[in-house]
Amino acid sequence: MSELDIAQVARQAGVPASTLRFYEEKGLITSIGRHGLRRVYRADVLERLALIALGRAAGFSLEEIAGMFAVDGSLRVDRDALRTKADALDHTIRQLRAMRDGLRHAAACKAPSHLECPTFRRILRAAGAGVINPAERPLSRRSPARGR
Repeated sequence: MSELDIAQVARQAGVPASTLRFYEEKGLITSIGRHGLRRVYRADVLERLALIALGRAAGFSLEEIAGMFAVDGSLRVDRDALRTKADALDHTIRQLRAMRDGLRHAAACKAPSHLECPTFRRILRAAGAGVINPAERPLSRRSPARGR
């Protein structure tokens, strides 16, 4: 099977057809024509969608992912960008571990009040200084308008 219509691609890739149309609008994938009203894609679009899904899972924006494809459609990944993203993941992992450990400590702390607990006070100071900032998302620059 060398051609798939949009419904087949959506089913096999596990994404809604609207996502495929959005990806096409962003230049991430390209249809090769239409059968009636349905867009048709080459079968290799499934591999490209898998690469997009991998990039999204790693926290890359759609714009960053689009930049990983050459004009001819071949993959050209910037290894420095991968290292930078890995560093950002390390940073986020450290933040999440600290938050997890703080929550566990707060749940088990024997102090009469959390504000009397030195460990909780230290966590509180760190949050107040912006060291622990859950709103800061170094992994992704996703647009809130579209979570695809």
